[in-house]
Amino acid sequence: MRIDWPGVLLDLLNTTPVVDGSATDYLATDASTRKWLALRDGADERPDTVRQLRDDLQQVVRGQLPAEVLNRYLTAVRQVPKVHADGLDWDIGVSADWCARVVLAWGELQNTRPGRLRSCANDECQLFLIDRSRGGTGRWCSMSECGNRMKARRHYSRTTRADT
Repeated sequence: MRIDWPGVLLDLLNTTPVVDGSATDYLATDASTRKWLALRDGADERPDTVRQLRDDLQQVVRGQLPAEVLNRYLTAVRQVPKVHADGLDWDIGVSADWCARVVLAWGELQNTRPGRLRSCANDECQLFLIDRSRGGTGRWCSMSECGNRMKARRHYSRTTRADT
């Protein structure tokens, strides 16, 4: 089974949404974290390590921590060469645990789509998005939720000021 690591990264970042005005943590308990991980090929991971990774990634994406804090998750990563009749290839693959794979997905997004992984522009939302728009102008985790809500607020603010 091929894992969509950028998708897993985004799923992990989005495990602390605001639901009905209250901050929620889908990974609040070890049991909920294990259940979440089992659906994302991470059943062998320690829940506390995954929660710490999530918190570190959220702060890095928001610019609250330097990216170097993610190095601690990469200490066991190694490149695995493959020997064949013509010699050796180093670009075959990487040996890495689940947390390292998530950090590597973050790094790949930083390299291939710099600035496209970001937090939602709605200050009341705690979700993240990977901006896939052509011009890199996506701002909302969901146009139908945050986008419409923020546009409605701006419109209301403009019409209220115009009326006074």
